[in-house]
Amino acid sequence: MRILVLGGSWFLGRAVAQDALARGWEATVFNRGRSGTVPEGAQTVRGDRTVAADLARLAGEGPWDAVVDTSASEMAPRDVLAGTRALEPVAGRYVYISTVNAYRGWPNDPLTEDSEVLDGPPDADADYGRLPDDWDGPDWYYGRQKAGAERATTAAFSDDRAVILRPGVILGPGEYVGRLPWWLNRAARGGRMLAPGAPNKPIQPIDVRDVAAFALDQAAAVTGGAYNCVAPIGRDTMSDLLTACVLVTGGDAQLAWAPDKLLLDQGVKQWTELPLWRTHVGVWKIESSRAQAAGLVCRPLADTVADTWTWLRDGGMPVEHPRWAEHGITPEKEAVILAALGR
Repeated sequence: MRILVLGGSWFLGRAVAQDALARGWEATVFNRGRSGTVPEGAQTVRGDRTVAADLARLAGEGPWDAVVDTSASEMAPRDVLAGTRALEPVAGRYVYISTVNAYRGWPNDPLTEDSEVLDGPPDADADYGRLPDDWDGPDWYYGRQKAGAERATTAAFSDDRAVILRPGVILGPGEYVGRLPWWLNRAARGGRMLAPGAPNKPIQPIDVRDVAAFALDQAAAVTGGAYNCVAPIGRDTMSDLLTACVLVTGGDAQLAWAPDKLLLDQGVKQWTELPLWRTHVGVWKIESSRAQAAGLVCRPLADTVADTWTWLRDGGMPVEHPRWAEHGITPEKEAVILAALGR
């Protein structure tokens, strides 16, 4: 099996390339060479996928049995379209990593793999879907961009050759967003530790290595389709996550659970100040039965937590990304809320 990974030097892209090599496949990695490191054993092609000449040069390195696209998270649909068109003659299949944000109902409504996808044409530019400053409705800009990129994939590759994967929250070693690392470092600091919402609130994060494995399984499959890549509904809770963080770090942190209303009254920013906490009804109600039937396997959340802590403790450093600084509540603000909770 010969595979092309668009990205391939950090987090999900690197996990895909590593897994492909472990399977004995030939892996080519295409990126700009500005961040991360390519796994040993992978062939590297440098270039910018928004530059037509670079895409043409890349296509000349083919053919490949499949492409796994992990590097289009902030790319306009028209740029994805240019890439899929350039690679279609030299690639058997195309696996595009999208997101659950592409659904019109996320995060307010429960979702299935047949839920409505947002509008977004395959040739849209980066301005498509931007909202006026006085807009007070849902912000679908990112979702529309990703939906357009999905259509850019299926515009170039037929239904049986195109695979769309829609992960929710991806955690694990190498994470650059900073969600799980923040919780681990906070647990290691010990003391009374603010915990958001209800302990039994279900969550559905997935390990980066499990997304990578499923992407490669689909790259080797013979059918196309769209799949939600999340852990099963109800398998894990916020308590499971935070308890695992406390146990694996060996700290003396004591979880102090704060009701949603108190956190909202205190102006805590959802999703970032206390990572993974969000009150929207559908955020952790994403059905993934089709993906599970197709072979998606999600390892225990405690394993993801433990392996991420090992990576951090051994000096693991994520690729620098501005989203890292968005995550985590300040000790001062946490102390105020803990005081409001009482003992």
